[in-house]
Amino acid sequence: MAKLYFYYASMNAGKSTTLLQADFNYRERGMHTMLWTGAIDGRGRIASRIGLDTEANLFAPETDLRAAVEAEHAARPLACVLIDEAQWLTRAQVLQLAGIADSLGIPVLAYGLRTDFRGELFPGSAALLALADALVELKSVCECGRKATMNLRVDAGGKAVREGAQVEVGGNDRYVALCRRHFMEALTNGRL
Repeated sequence: MAKLYFYYASMNAGKSTTLLQADFNYRERGMHTMLWTGAIDGRGRIASRIGLDTEANLFAPETDLRAAVEAEHAARPLACVLIDEAQWLTRAQVLQLAGIADSLGIPVLAYGLRTDFRGELFPGSAALLALADALVELKSVCECGRKATMNLRVDAGGKAVREGAQVEVGGNDRYVALCRRHFMEALTNGRL
């Protein structure tokens, strides 16, 4: 029986790298995959910070993932569906992904952030935490050496950002992965 997996972590934990490695493993064995990433960043690519990247389909809140996967599966049998930036999924899309695993028998591997820069769950992550068959935490490291679980948003001067839109695309210039203790200290003190 196929399963819906949620691989979650803070920034810089290697989520995209792990996804690309899983995709490579399927393709190396002659199997077909379908890759997706959020349209919000507009790249149309899944890219890791260590330099690996590949093209991917884009999903927006209105995208019917199940219909798109069914159409692709009819054209060429899919062995796996891989989703990057899964935190940007809607609950309805997570239900579609569960249906892909349950009804079509295709494993779905979703990778994303668990929480935003305020320590609050993203809607897609909340739905995945509730509905996924398997939850896998990928590890990142705080500046102190402990496990990083939080994503601190910083401004151009390196000061902690406490308010703003939940989604703001950025990399190391905008976000720092920290343990909870240092995350809370940065929010309290306004700096790292």
